Amino acid sequence: MAIVTFYEKPGCANNSRQKLLLAQAGHTVWAKSLLTEPWTRERLLQFFGNKPVPAWFNRAAPKVKSGEINPEEIDAETAVAMMLAEPLLIRRPLIEVDGRREIGFDAELIDAWLGLTKLPEQSLELCNKSHQDKPCP
Repeated sequence: MAIVTFYEKPGCANNSRQKLLLAQAGHTVWAKSLLTEPWTRERLLQFFGNKPVPAWFNRAAPKVKSGEINPEEIDAETAVAMMLAEPLLIRRPLIEVDGRREIGFDAELIDAWLGLTKLPEQSLELCNKSHQDKPCP
């Protein structure tokens, strides 16, 4: 079983479900706050790998949901600068195990990489809250 460093938004219901799936599969999860971690450009880019820039963004971030920020129109350097200034824009979770880093919780990718005892019935990346709902803490 793996030791998983899991960068989350504390209080996020989906991140809690994701951590539970990992723990149920026997992995040790070390949760850290994505919002208070001292990110650098170089370190963030290690998680993004060769994924396209729009895939780096948290689609549930208020500025993305409202249309104020359109990830499809932003270049890599601008995206990283925005994320360093406002970590809520970073797609979460960021996961690190034995030097490999990934963004988001693609359950099939996580299962193939680390192993899960069960796959969720629905995506655990999409936030079901609307702009009118009280945001997670």
